[in-house]
Amino acid sequence: MVKLNKIYTRTGDDGSTGLVDGSRRPKYDARMVAIGEVDELNSMLGFAALAVAPAIHAELVRTQNDLFDLGADLATPLGAFDTPDFGPTDMVLRIVPGQVDWLERAIDRHNDALPPLTSFILPGGSEAAARVHLARAIARRAERAIVALAAAEPVNPAALGYVNRLSDYLFVLARAINAGADPLWVPGASRA
Repeated sequence: MVKLNKIYTRTGDDGSTGLVDGSRRPKYDARMVAIGEVDELNSMLGFAALAVAPAIHAELVRTQNDLFDLGADLATPLGAFDTPDFGPTDMVLRIVPGQVDWLERAIDRHNDALPPLTSFILPGGSEAAARVHLARAIARRAERAIVALAAAEPVNPAALGYVNRLSDYLFVLARAINAGADPLWVPGASRA
């Protein structure tokens, strides 16, 4: 259980941030950038959740909880608390394949009710869909940051799968919110 009695600690005044294993990293470190991108995505999902129907709101809240799990995963470098394969333990919270599977089932469920795409779509339609599209773009940025981190040090493969699938989920969810009536890209429409 997390208990925060004091919000400021002054320990970051030197430009570093503490990780779960007790190590400290510069705030510009690739791991910290990835954690920050996930935090921004989570905040955007909270904003998107304000504009959607209750069933979709519940999905977004679930996703926000998973993003906290992802942040905890990223904040715990592979080390003393871990199994060698990034499996969760009593001491370490990790993204697990079941969380990726849930996203895939949600993608399929929403996509099955939509007409096939015949064009690229413009991010928008309704306000709710536009918010979800913005979250999708942030998810892709978070994925790029996590992939950059994975190029430098080990990252949980399930975390990589989760963030990759998340942008797909948000794309399909935005389409579902628009009930398939998405604004379509018209190539070269304004060239004349």
